[in-house]
Amino acid sequence: MKELIQDAERRQLSIGKLMLEVEQEQSGRSEEEIISQMEKQFEVMEEAVRRGIQQPVMSRSGMTGGDAWRMHEYIKQGNTFIHPETLMTMAYALSVSEVNAGMGRIVATPTAGSAGILPAVLVYALDTGRCSREAVILSLMTAAALGLVIANSASISGAAGGCQAEIGSATAMAAGALVEIGGGTPEQAGHAVGLALKNSLGLVCDPIGGLVEVPCIIRNGLHAITALAAADMALAGVKSIIPPDEVIQVMYEVGNEMPLSLRETGIGGLAGTPTGKALKEKVFNSKRGTGNAQ
Repeated sequence: MKELIQDAERRQLSIGKLMLEVEQEQSGRSEEEIISQMEKQFEVMEEAVRRGIQQPVMSRSGMTGGDAWRMHEYIKQGNTFIHPETLMTMAYALSVSEVNAGMGRIVATPTAGSAGILPAVLVYALDTGRCSREAVILSLMTAAALGLVIANSASISGAAGGCQAEIGSATAMAAGALVEIGGGTPEQAGHAVGLALKNSLGLVCDPIGGLVEVPCIIRNGLHAITALAAADMALAGVKSIIPPDEVIQVMYEVGNEMPLSLRETGIGGLAGTPTGKALKEKVFNSKRGTGNAQ
């Protein structure tokens, strides 16, 4: 992270612009081609964001669904604790995650299990008029650069490092992207990464039945709000006292120390509760029952 920030500052570029130049050099593609690809990616993200708030989207298992629509209806009542516009970010993240659970099309950012956070905050920034569509597209390059640093230095896999590696990384990527949208410096984007990741350290990966539904969908919703908060903290001048690179290293170490039961195996944590086991049995027994009937 330090090298990325220093390189961006030395070349007087944002992290997004730097990533765009690097991608041009490494791929041999033009800036127009790369931007066009990112525009298509964002179109998929935006479609998933909108779908779940327009009508309930149910998962294939039947275990989850409709929460994005419920949040949207609740927000329209105008009696929320969080500002309605901000709370829409949560609804957006839930929507993307529900589309994923319903076998719809999403963009893994950085994984399918954490795919709701980045689209949610970027569509929020666009909808509130905070930035142009062009700025949002460029911020995807920022998020990609930050995600690459985390992936190469630690992990973005729940099976390898717990949910901190998935939800935590997505939150950090989103927070850093928002900082650049907000006119922050590469250093501030780095602090946003550190602040976001520190809030996710130790987060276990404990999907019920091994499905990317419970608690994955709700975590996407809540951490979308965290990404907004981390970005605002960094833009306000709040710094991660522990440097971002060291936070990433700690995430790697904590992930290695987690027992296998808390790393996407669907054995421990919430998956190991009586209700978690009962839900798993219900889902998979129902599928077996249908097969036997045929």
